[in-house]
Parts: sequence; C-alpha cells; structure tokens
Amino acid sequence: MKITCHAQLRQQQRGIPRLIIDLLLDFGAAKRSGEGATTHYFDKRSRRKLQAYAGKVAPLLAEYLDYYAVVNSDGSVITVAPRIKKVRH
Repeated sequence: MKITCHAQLRQQQRGIPRLIIDLLLDFGAAKRSGEGATTHYFDKRSRRKLQAYAGKVAPLLAEYLDYYAVVNSDGSVITVAPRIKKVRH
C-alpha cells in the first residue's frame, strides 16, 4: 500500500498510527466518494469483526476507531482524518 506525502503529513499531525490505517483498509467498511476514490471507516459490523480479530488487544484500539482513510483509485491512501460526522449511505 502506498501512502501519499499528504497522507503521511496528516497521519503525523493527527497522531494516527500506521496500524490503524492498515486495519481500516483490511476491516473497515468502504463507501465510494467521487472521482474513483473510496472512503474506509469503521461501522458497527467492521468494529465487531475487528474486535473478534484483535481479541484482548481490542480495548487498546477503541480510541482509534473514529478515523477514516480516503484511498485513490490506484490504491494509494490520499488522507486520514478523525470522523466527526456520521457517514451517510
């Protein structure tokens, strides 16, 4: 997975661990968001899958579950940010 310079900068500024980005892409729900990009976020279902996968480590990840990542059509992460508003379907 490629992360753009912009995404690396935002990740550093917002204190988002690389592990969270990987988990977003592996377990998170995806929603199309214009120009071929996709937004990955944790919804109820993906949180349950992550909790089953992480086991005893899951409570440590809880504070990072309200983030999202935007991925370009070529598979590179464009940006990562905290999710403030509910994702509309």
